[in-house]
Amino acid sequence: MTTSQWLERVIQMASENAANGEGPFAAIVVRDNEIVGRGVNCIGATQDPTAHAELLAIQDACKNLNRVDLSDCILYASGEPCPMCMGAIYWARPQAVYYACSKAEAAAEVGMDDPLHDFYHEMQELPEKRMIPMHRLEAEGKLEPFIIWLKNR
Repeated sequence: MTTSQWLERVIQMASENAANGEGPFAAIVVRDNEIVGRGVNCIGATQDPTAHAELLAIQDACKNLNRVDLSDCILYASGEPCPMCMGAIYWARPQAVYYACSKAEAAAEVGMDDPLHDFYHEMQELPEKRMIPMHRLEAEGKLEPFIIWLKNR
């Protein structure tokens, strides 16, 4: 299948998901012209704010391939990935991501705006000055898990 055909498939999945009362998002992970992971937004059904299509597709692909490195895969998404999904995408390392609808198009055409649209600016703030303040506390043994992890690699 071509890139356009994969995008058409993911848009159809997103349309079906929206018709079922969930978010208008879907994603697939493709390897060697075969879908190895799929996901649709199911935040409402699961009451899980992390149940985004891209995250679920990545999780499904990693489970199916029994590995966390997706560098020989391509991720297709119906919409431009949010910052949370981008984090997972960078950790999974697919060779490319293709998406159909940009954040700007979704906002301008149908009024869908991400409440964290200023996320990138927010991350530049000092942790304690963010919308949700973050506080680092001193803790004895804070490096112990990392030391154990290095020894067991």
